[in-house]
Amino acid sequence: MAVRMGLPKMMARVFIGLLLSEEGRLTAAELSRRLKVSPASVSMAVRYLIQQELIRRERDERRRRDIYVIDDDTWYHSMTTGARQTLEAAEAAKAAAKLFGDDTPVGRRLARGGTFLEHISLDMLQSTERWRGLLS
Repeated sequence: MAVRMGLPKMMARVFIGLLLSEEGRLTAAELSRRLKVSPASVSMAVRYLIQQELIRRERDERRRRDIYVIDDDTWYHSMTTGARQTLEAAEAAKAAAKLFGDDTPVGRRLARGGTFLEHISLDMLQSTERWRGLLS
């Protein structure tokens, strides 16, 4: 089954690997073995997934290794991170619209797009808060 969730292939494989692991926590070596990929590929993927707040890193002091963890509320974090990024794009589009001028075709297009993205992202943020309890 090829599930990519809008993620690049290796990031999706690592994410699904963690999601399907019994405890939702694996080391880079365990991910590398399970997925039959290089440690460098796992390293690149987990760095991206951490930035997107899909997984987090914990330190196992006994074994002196990082453990990558997928939380029960990873979907919440994913959606809110995406909505915040879209809101930033909306603000950038609206600022650019002012630079071009509201009376120009480019300015109007950017302003409309920015307003649309702003409304969608604010709706998404409200919705994630409203439905977060489903993850508990």
